[in-house]
Amino acid sequence: MRAEAPILIFDSGVGGLTVLAELRKILPTAPVVFAADQAGFPYGAKSEAEIAARVAGLLGRMSERYRPRLACIACNTASTIALEMVREVLEIPIVGTVPAIKPAAALTKTGSIGLLGTEATIRQGYVDRLEAKFAQNKTLLRFGAPGLVRAAEAKLRGQTIDAEAIANAVSGLRDQPGGDQIDTVVLACTHFPLLAEELGSAFGSKVTFVDGAEGIARRITSLCDGQTFATDAPSLAITTGPLDRFMPLAPLFADHKIDQLDQF
Repeated sequence: MRAEAPILIFDSGVGGLTVLAELRKILPTAPVVFAADQAGFPYGAKSEAEIAARVAGLLGRMSERYRPRLACIACNTASTIALEMVREVLEIPIVGTVPAIKPAAALTKTGSIGLLGTEATIRQGYVDRLEAKFAQNKTLLRFGAPGLVRAAEAKLRGQTIDAEAIANAVSGLRDQPGGDQIDTVVLACTHFPLLAEELGSAFGSKVTFVDGAEGIARRITSLCDGQTFATDAPSLAITTGPLDRFMPLAPLFADHKIDQLDQF
């Protein structure tokens, strides 16, 4: 393995920064390519076929250009739909991001769990299988909250957060039968932890939030065990969208040791 080979982190937008933040705690000097498919954003309202083709195609081209040691799909929607296809296409390890139903089931005291994701994520059979395997004796209530994705992106840019998006997400779970018993909420989108403060205020202090960012970072680290990293290898962030709309995020990427922003 080349010491300068980067870790590729792929997301529809920049919610994957929550994964990068955890990864930097463990591998602070590892070269990283953070890829934001802003030209395809958001994924949540797209068809499964469209998402699968787009993610597999982009990751294939990015792997050819950047030669990563592994790739992480830091997007629940893309992972639940395209993970197996990407693993068949690419000859590098692929780390996916799936709803953290297992730890949520272990944490809940009331047995009632809420799951917030995109519309595409919550309807996937992958989620059904996770529920059947890890939350058989629990109540899992799902709600598609695409407004939270844009709210999170707005927060990162210092823009006003849509309070209605927060309120809709809360009522979407609470108003379901048994929703008043929810004490644990799975944030099944890497964007959503960016709104933990706002969601916490709206749900109340008795609700615990669970996401997969820390576990994903640990999985990436385990796959890199024994490998060396070139400390002088550059890290960069790339976008499939207009570069001028990406550049305002430069200070955020700089906080995670990425100083170069390019268009893919």
